[in-house]
Amino acid sequence: MSGTSDPIASPVGWFKSSYSNGSGGECLETAVGEGHTTVRDSKDPGRATLAFSHRAWADFVGAMRMGRLG
Repeated sequence: MSGTSDPIASPVGWFKSSYSNGSGGECLETAVGEGHTTVRDSKDPGRATLAFSHRAWADFVGAMRMGRLG
């Protein structure tokens, strides 16, 4: 994996959730790397990140949208 496509090494690649807002309602950010999607807490981006395969992340997001989790 090259450093330029690694979301941890390239913070420009981070995107906030559409549910984030300017009044403290931020929740998470994601970045796409080679073979993985990385997730971090947007309120504290210096803390640990979680990396998932693109397929696992897409399955999780799809299940959330369909109300199958939570």
